[in-house]
Amino acid sequence: MFADSDFRQDKKAAGDDEPGADAPKRHVLVAPPLAPELPTASHEGLPFLTIVAIVVLAGLTHLTGAPTFITIGLLATSLGGLVMHLRNQRIERRTVALLDETAARSRAEIETLADRMWEMQESEERFRGLIDALGDLVVHRDRDGYIVYANKVFASLVDPDQRDLAGKTLSELGIDVGVVPDAAFSDHECLSSTDVAIRTPNGPRWFSWIELSVRDRDTGAVSHRAIARDITARKRAESSLITARERAEYASQAKSRFLATVSHEIRTPMNGIMGMAKLLADTDLSPEQRTYVGAVSTSASSLLALIEDLLDYSKIEAGRFDPEPQPTSLREIADNIIELLAAKAFSKNIGLGCHVEPDVPQMITADPGRVRQVLLNLIGNAVKFTDAGGVLLTVARARTESTDRICFTIADTGPGLREEDMERIFEEFEQSDGTSTRVHGGAGLGLAISKRLVIAMGGTISVSSRLGEGSEFVFDIPATAATEPPQYRQSILSDRRAVIVSRNVVEADAIARTIRAHGGAVEIAATPDQAAAFAAGCNVLLVDAALENGDGRLLKRLRQGGFVDCEAVTLIAPADRGMLGEFRANGYATFLARPVRGETLLRVLLTSHVPAPAAPRPQPRGTASVRRRDQGLSVLIAEDNDINAMLARATLLKAGHRVKIVGNGKAAVEAVTDAGLKHRFDVVLMDLHMPVMDGLDAIAAIRRHEEALAVPPIPIMVLSADSQEKTRHTVLAHGASGFVTKPLDPDALVQAVESQAAA
Repeated sequence: MFADSDFRQDKKAAGDDEPGADAPKRHVLVAPPLAPELPTASHEGLPFLTIVAIVVLAGLTHLTGAPTFITIGLLATSLGGLVMHLRNQRIERRTVALLDETAARSRAEIETLADRMWEMQESEERFRGLIDALGDLVVHRDRDGYIVYANKVFASLVDPDQRDLAGKTLSELGIDVGVVPDAAFSDHECLSSTDVAIRTPNGPRWFSWIELSVRDRDTGAVSHRAIARDITARKRAESSLITARERAEYASQAKSRFLATVSHEIRTPMNGIMGMAKLLADTDLSPEQRTYVGAVSTSASSLLALIEDLLDYSKIEAGRFDPEPQPTSLREIADNIIELLAAKAFSKNIGLGCHVEPDVPQMITADPGRVRQVLLNLIGNAVKFTDAGGVLLTVARARTESTDRICFTIADTGPGLREEDMERIFEEFEQSDGTSTRVHGGAGLGLAISKRLVIAMGGTISVSSRLGEGSEFVFDIPATAATEPPQYRQSILSDRRAVIVSRNVVEADAIARTIRAHGGAVEIAATPDQAAAFAAGCNVLLVDAALENGDGRLLKRLRQGGFVDCEAVTLIAPADRGMLGEFRANGYATFLARPVRGETLLRVLLTSHVPAPAAPRPQPRGTASVRRRDQGLSVLIAEDNDINAMLARATLLKAGHRVKIVGNGKAAVEAVTDAGLKHRFDVVLMDLHMPVMDGLDAIAAIRRHEEALAVPPIPIMVLSADSQEKTRHTVLAHGASGFVTKPLDPDALVQAVESQAAA
């Protein structure tokens, strides 16, 4: 039946589906024979002749007189054979039809499979062509890292003949990509990526190499399939950016070093200008000369402030600002800043006050230098722009269930700010009045620096203001590791009822807040007549010395107005210290120096009933309550700058002390070690930067000498223009006793020397 076993014609030979010249050849599939050929003519007559013979035999049997059952049996046999013959023919026809149908179906399936295989091969070729067109490298490696397949793009980079790549490793081609170990296949696969450099005739090129390593779950076979994309342009851009960043960082560091060097060199002559102007102002001058000297001092102070701002800004811009947290007393910082800026405020005839709430921690962990710097900038600006009224600093604690912060509020009665000014006031080189006709100068860096410092300490800063009604700057910092204040402080003045007589509303309000916060009662009056209404029950009377006359007329009037049994305390400015004797003679028990420190106020009010002789007595300036007070102190000054040495010498000689000057650290060590116990110096002032031996080495040498002889250490105070907190810590760690910042203030220098000698 299947004499011809070929059931498919060659389509290519017939001209059907002719592929292109480069297309893969399509193979002709030949089906095997499905069954042996069945005989048709030779076997069809045999059953029929047998049946006829049986019928004839039955007839002869009947004619010969054989028994009837034999005849019937032969006829039945022939009939059965005929039935079986017909049935076999029907079965044969069905079998042939079934075989024909099966053969046809098999031919169709084989033809479909061939078409699919051809389509898959064609699809694979198209996919590979697409990958090549995209320009990505495709590499397939076996378990040991030998290349099984690599596309044309890869071959064009490493070997022009794609067929020669099979069986090679990447290391043989100069490509540093290892094989992922089998141990990494915890989940039967591992995806890895790296940047790979490949050497080419046109130079090295970079590729982002992503490889999927897979282990077959059933067979355990491992394969590594990678695709790599050219990232040479990105690498070059990154390299350019790195180079540009390094250049920028170097330029920034050079700028910072330049500013630091220049600022130090400027401060040295500035120290001489400001110090000599101060000394000159203490001599007998005509009014005109005194005006000129004041102008010199003011100009030098403004220039020094500008230098400080530029130096701080350059450090922040260079990313060299790192907070230095340490235990910090906020009360001490606040009082010190207020005292420091008091002279500037009093010269403008405005008030300056400070109030610290009782619940403010005794100590927190913060950067005291940066807190001090922010307060100096904000309060200094407030004093600078306020011409009437005053400036008030308030320190409070803001606690919630999740936060604990310290809030500083600086309120002034200055001109205020417009809405648009408040949005830009914290930007660099911005001022509230940026016109050429502005009254106040400056670089516009103070607030910008303050904002960056506060943010670096984990705080926030803001401003609120209304034009013509003053401004209020607020910043807060975290109250980290807070040491709680004593609870009794909130009621220690419960038995005090005070009356403040002063026209200085800001300072009087600061004093009143402190008294009320600690449990006392207080009233404020601007005149004696207003004060008379509060005389009943009053036991402490605070009177502004600016309202008092030399003969004590105001206090007498107040006594007559009902303040008979009150302890009288006068509030004096620094310039009024020379009148303390007269105030005491006129009935004042003691005094409070403006701006009034909170701790000093509490101490005076708590001891206000102690008899007057036991009250604290001020020390006249220029004398020291220290050892050998009549002869003065013996001070050694180690300073290589002649102007600075001259300033320090003149200041201390004027205060009644004896001075010796040396020009370097080695000479200072020799002066101390050679002096012996009989001519021991009381205080040593040591410059940091000197030739031959610097200040730190000289301090270390002096301390070693004292330890060897087992003698008490001499107080050594470091003189430096570097006011950074880090520098303070360094010199104290090297054995220094104190720190004095240049430019030298004569009064501050004398006070520091005398306090160190008295310690």
